[in-house]
Amino acid sequence: MARVFHATAGSGRSASRRAARTEPAPAAAPSTTSGSGGRGGIVAGYLAPHPPHLVYAENPPQNEPRSTGGWEVLRWGYEELRRRLRAHAPDVLVVHAPHWITMVGHHVNCVPNPRGVSVEPIFPHLFRYHYDFRTDVDLAEAIVEEGARAGLVTSAMREDGVRVDYATIGALHLANPDWDLPVVSLSANNNPYFYSDASLAEMETLGEATRKAIEKTGRRAVLLASNSLSHLHWDAEPDLPEDMGVERPFTHAQYAGDMELLRTIREGPTSRLKEAVPAHIEATSSETKAGSLTWLMAAMGWPAIAGDVLAYGTVIATGNAVVEWVPT
Repeated sequence: MARVFHATAGSGRSASRRAARTEPAPAAAPSTTSGSGGRGGIVAGYLAPHPPHLVYAENPPQNEPRSTGGWEVLRWGYEELRRRLRAHAPDVLVVHAPHWITMVGHHVNCVPNPRGVSVEPIFPHLFRYHYDFRTDVDLAEAIVEEGARAGLVTSAMREDGVRVDYATIGALHLANPDWDLPVVSLSANNNPYFYSDASLAEMETLGEATRKAIEKTGRRAVLLASNSLSHLHWDAEPDLPEDMGVERPFTHAQYAGDMELLRTIREGPTSRLKEAVPAHIEATSSETKAGSLTWLMAAMGWPAIAGDVLAYGTVIATGNAVVEWVPT
């Protein structure tokens, strides 16, 4: 988020809004063959935005702050995503998120059991999430190797105790709150103050490397691209953060830009997004400049299909859509 955000007095920062914490049970990493009994490969991909407000509104036991709800339409979209994800029976979730920013190269979390507290730095009064999950280390290392083979600067992050960013945790919780599937998380080689088409080209290469690693390891994978859409937002918060009476798009132009992109997604094929995404970034300051959506499409091989938009809504004025693509 590019603008300074100011929380007003009484906006819910107090410790009285924090919940008792229940530790999630970490999942076991899969074996080198698909545990689902089905064909390996990428079985589905989702645009899975990560606003911390959606986790806050749900009141999961892992998150300390408490809310009265809010942003229900987007959360209903995630409920449908969860149902569909279960039907796909994946072995692993692979997530690319824009707030694990690496200025040099593409990093892959290879820590076997990340544990800690993820805090959203702008909204610590909304998101203080206690996480404990398992990494599919074999697949993570395979992505590092395939990326390097493709000419990318890649790195295996093995520093136990490093805090996992809130976008990665938020997307993973919203997609799978049971945390019973192993994970591979990828960084965004992304400068928040600079954008060029070259960065999206690298994300295409990373996506292709991700696909090759999934196929070589025999995994049955679901991919999560954790980008919001239009990304101008308010710089002040209401007394009640979940006050839906003040939630709306930043401008009509931002909303119209999101609708144009979603129309392209709904019509298909995905190859049209190669031109539509850069145009949307230029028009709306879209968070897709971090490359997660481009990575997802490239990993899936730019399939000649349409996306299924499960929900759209705004969070502090930013546009967010939950979308599914299922390769044929």
